[in-house]
Amino acid sequence: MNTFSSFSQDTALVKTNSFIRSVYNWMAIALALTGFTAYYVAHNETLFNLFFYTPGLMIMLIIAELGFVFFLAARIQKIKAGTATMLFTVYSILNGITMSYIFIRFTDSSIASTFAVCALTFGACSIYGMVTKKDLTSLGGFMMMGLIGIIIATVVNIFVQSSAMQMIISYIGVMVFMGLTAYDTQKLKTMSATMPDNATGSMIRKGAIMGALALYLDFINLFIMLLHILGGSRD
Repeated sequence: MNTFSSFSQDTALVKTNSFIRSVYNWMAIALALTGFTAYYVAHNETLFNLFFYTPGLMIMLIIAELGFVFFLAARIQKIKAGTATMLFTVYSILNGITMSYIFIRFTDSSIASTFAVCALTFGACSIYGMVTKKDLTSLGGFMMMGLIGIIIATVVNIFVQSSAMQMIISYIGVMVFMGLTAYDTQKLKTMSATMPDNATGSMIRKGAIMGALALYLDFINLFIMLLHILGGSRD
């Protein structure tokens, strides 16, 4: 009986590790696509002028990005795994286009150093979410309220154009996305542990894509907030 129990635990651990590894692999691929696209567009004058100086085009791209996220969240159970993968890939490329401005606004060295700080911070929060025994559900709810506040404050600051307000938003944003990283990681751990043994490859892939999307958004937003704090301006 003990041998069977040990075998079952080992099998569950292998399943969990495989799922989590798949999530982080897809997140890494998306980050690489975003980074490459952002760098390429920023250093291609024709493309940069097209995307940022064509009236309404950037707004259309941002709306398209939001559409991809909402569509994936709402339809993930009904679409094919290949479709979910394609949408996630296209989304990461679109996000790279809209983020290309950072290579114009901030120095390359400060972007690189901030990315390193972000990666270490994200990794620490993710590890905490993976190993903690504390239920982070209440933390996640609190951080979601903080995220709503950040969105409202950011919209207001578009009109106010206050550098002090932007700095406050950035510091609060760092705390919010650190909390969300830990919370989302714990959710992934729970998801992998409760995934049925008869789950198909398609179900596992779609779960991994949604997990990767959540962590990708946490990482990207944490990076942007840190960049506003630590980034060196080219001006």
